[in-house]
Amino acid sequence: MVNNVTVLGSLNVDTILRIARLPKPGETMPMSDKNNAGGGKGANQAIAAARCGASTAFIGKIGDDENGKMMLGLLNESNVSTEYVETSSEGTGQAFILLQDSGENSILIYGGANQTISDEDIENAREVICSADFLVTQFETPILPAVKAFEMAKESGVVTILNPAPAKQVPQELLQHTDLITPNETEAEILTGVHNPASQHEAAVKLQELGAKNVIITLGSKGAFYRVGEKEGFVPAFKVRAIDTTAAGDTFLGALSSQLKKDFSNIEEAIVFASRASSLAVQKLGAIPSIPTKKAVEDALK
Repeated sequence: MVNNVTVLGSLNVDTILRIARLPKPGETMPMSDKNNAGGGKGANQAIAAARCGASTAFIGKIGDDENGKMMLGLLNESNVSTEYVETSSEGTGQAFILLQDSGENSILIYGGANQTISDEDIENAREVICSADFLVTQFETPILPAVKAFEMAKESGVVTILNPAPAKQVPQELLQHTDLITPNETEAEILTGVHNPASQHEAAVKLQELGAKNVIITLGSKGAFYRVGEKEGFVPAFKVRAIDTTAAGDTFLGALSSQLKKDFSNIEEAIVFASRASSLAVQKLGAIPSIPTKKAVEDALK
């Protein structure tokens, strides 16, 4: 069975600046390389879901500019439906990624058209939201339309997945309509106040107390901890040499949504698949260019 995944999210053109390390205050240092690639958490997740086998639709906004045309083309090339991608008077979103030789990155975001998504856009997309198996969103677009979308989804029995990134406090009304929340370690700490890095259990329980029904906390190169109802487990990461971690989390989430059953009965298998997809993505440069296909993930799992 093919999952129907709808993603409400951001579309950014990434400018990747390759550097040896982050500069110190007042320091000037050279870059070893500079290039542009498609990105944005929403676009990354949608393309990961589509490449990993899901029937995927996107709700978002681009500017009336060349970057917008580029992003629309990238979605279409990956068979993501763009019927609900609207054009804004603001410019297409951009991200500036400082990629260190270690593979770690720091990212600066210009929201642009992404920040013009409104309740009206959500209402216009009612059909594609309510006909989905999963609705996915993040925090690179306005929160209030996300709340409306999640409320709409739950009225139709759609499973909602919230990727709380970039980290910020989550409105109670959004958490109450969240079936699965997927923070990384840092985001989980910001959301819960749980400072012990070894206590994923405590953070997950706190997130459930705040309203989210189920939790996956991604732990980078260590793996992923999950709590579904009261069932808990840990799935270790695949060990690889990371070149660019920019799309690691987004690839994980998109791949997860392509494989997960609506009742979460295959949660461990879905996490293994998503982890393998993420491990392939970090071995290539760029966000969208690095996202693997379902066949590539399945071949790597053999």
